[in-house]
Amino acid sequence: MTKTILLATTALLLAAGAASAQTSGEQQAAPRADAAQQGVLVFAPEFFADHRPNSALDMVNRIPGFSVVDGDGSRGFEGSVGNILINGSRPASKNDTGSAVLGRTLAAQVERIELIRGGAPGIDMQGFAIVVNVITKAESSRQSILTLNSYIFDGGQDVHGGSWQFTAKEGDRTWGVTLSDGISTSDANGTGPVIRRDAAGAVIRQEDFFNDQYGGGTSIRGNFATPLFGGKIDLTARYGVNDYRSITLQTAPAVRRDNLFEEDGSGGEFGAVYTRPLSTRLNLETRFIHQFNDFDNVSTSRTRAGGVDSPEQLFVAEGESSETIFRSLLRFERSPALTFEGGGEVAYNMLEVQQAFTVGGVAVPLPSASVKVEETRGEAFGKATWRIRPTLTLEGGLRLEASTITQSGDADQEKSFFFAKPRVQATWTPMPNNQFRFRFERELGQLDFGDFAASSDLDEENVLGGNADLEPEQRWITEVTYERRFWTDGIVSIGLRHDEIVDAIDVIPLDMGLSAVGNIGDGTLDQLVVNVLVPTDKFGFTGGRLGFRNTWNHTEVTDPTTGETRAISGLRPSQPVFTIAQNIRSWKLEWGGAWITTLHQFNYDPDQTSGFRGADYFELWAEYKPTATLSLRAQINVWDDFEVQRTVFADRTAARPVAFYENRYIDPRTFVSLRLRKTF
Repeated sequence: MTKTILLATTALLLAAGAASAQTSGEQQAAPRADAAQQGVLVFAPEFFADHRPNSALDMVNRIPGFSVVDGDGSRGFEGSVGNILINGSRPASKNDTGSAVLGRTLAAQVERIELIRGGAPGIDMQGFAIVVNVITKAESSRQSILTLNSYIFDGGQDVHGGSWQFTAKEGDRTWGVTLSDGISTSDANGTGPVIRRDAAGAVIRQEDFFNDQYGGGTSIRGNFATPLFGGKIDLTARYGVNDYRSITLQTAPAVRRDNLFEEDGSGGEFGAVYTRPLSTRLNLETRFIHQFNDFDNVSTSRTRAGGVDSPEQLFVAEGESSETIFRSLLRFERSPALTFEGGGEVAYNMLEVQQAFTVGGVAVPLPSASVKVEETRGEAFGKATWRIRPTLTLEGGLRLEASTITQSGDADQEKSFFFAKPRVQATWTPMPNNQFRFRFERELGQLDFGDFAASSDLDEENVLGGNADLEPEQRWITEVTYERRFWTDGIVSIGLRHDEIVDAIDVIPLDMGLSAVGNIGDGTLDQLVVNVLVPTDKFGFTGGRLGFRNTWNHTEVTDPTTGETRAISGLRPSQPVFTIAQNIRSWKLEWGGAWITTLHQFNYDPDQTSGFRGADYFELWAEYKPTATLSLRAQINVWDDFEVQRTVFADRTAARPVAFYENRYIDPRTFVSLRLRKTF
């Protein structure tokens, strides 16, 4: 890790040195710093004109140094939503994401976009260091957006979808409807050999592998916003059905092993946000969200070898879940430089699931196979944003969370928790285009209710029991970031982060040879993030941009089975990405590509270690915009073989002798994605 940090830091300093040699001849369309605060950059529509954006999302995706985040889907609202605001507020529902709202907002309706770095008075950052605030025009309009898309796989299941979005605006009143036929697929679909070796390295099994995954969902959403009682109310509602299918197949002479997974479900939501100024300096925001889902899935594993059928393994699950949130806050602008916020949030969450596992028709007992998990949670929060001077902003806050989780069914248990979550962030812009950000925060991970119940991965010969004793993972985070902007839309940034992790969540051993998600003790994370984007006009590559980004992660935790120090499951140590893009204005065309040089990820179970290694993932795309209302995009994804590795142990002693090694050498399917978007 030390060597990596030194190399990355050296590269950054070289890039920053090159940036400091910039000239003053930047384009007039360059973003400007807000007159009152250097931490806010304002992008006028002229900045995006050469790229002919169709939607507000096209514009946001073009902002250098910003990546759209739509939220992690965790329970509650505070701390779980994305980094996009529209006219200073987030959408009415967590699932009506910021990118979805911007996707149905025409570029012509955008007045300006503010890139807020480190915080600003009156802006709810929700824990993000950078957010965008898209300001729309007040003029009346009516528009429809038709989108058609396809994913075409070489030798795999092709999938097709589309959407129609209608939005109307008359003054401060808007309404709209969205009909969507969504797509779900995997870029890891492919074929290749599977080789299993014993502890001495001798081949004990060699078979051909095939897998395919696909699905989708059909939904309808309505949106309505209007002035009400001196304020404004935003309403949204959605209902949809979805399905997903996965197949893995291994074959050899006289051998066939197949694993099938099928899931069907439905869900919906309703969201309402009411905002109202109570005085010239005091504003109220109240939010209500309710969402619900149900699911029914079946996993089947069958083996036939030498004309003999092994007992069929069958794992079935059905259940339902819901979440209800009520949240309110008051925002007081003491002065243009000082803002206070305070409020509270209450939420009820529920998951009820019934599951069964059989082998050859004989039931296998599972811990927590039939459970109902309920959480009642309350949170009070307060924060202040103080612009000490135009170049220095300080944000501080405290969130107090109390919750009770009740489990009934196969296990009856109740646990209560209380956590204080402080946060401090400072943003310093000592000179134009140079910014330092510092953050210290205590984050509380949310428990996945699914981990309280049993689950299966029959493809990996793994069945997990439920764990009624889970406790939330806690992290004390210290982070510092330096950012340098140059040549209109160039950027170089470096971030260092250290996490002290309490009650890290991973996989623990259970009786009867089962495992479960559980707390395995304390751990650490050290992280280096580098992002470089260089405009190439000065080098003769007109309209071009070259980029590099990577996040290096080094984690340590104590393995609950061996007692040895290892990495935390499911976190990629590194994934370097090189990018190139060019806007050819005379052709009304943009093209670009990305190259992931290497990627790998591993999980650690008491009975096995599993993961994958891959390299040379290529993506090439082109988008043609013959008119302001028509866009045609094509993309091809190709990557070299990747290897799925498994090491299965003979027992759970500290020595853990190896039972066998298994390697799948997968040739991923090349696929082409096509999109047509027409605005009316």
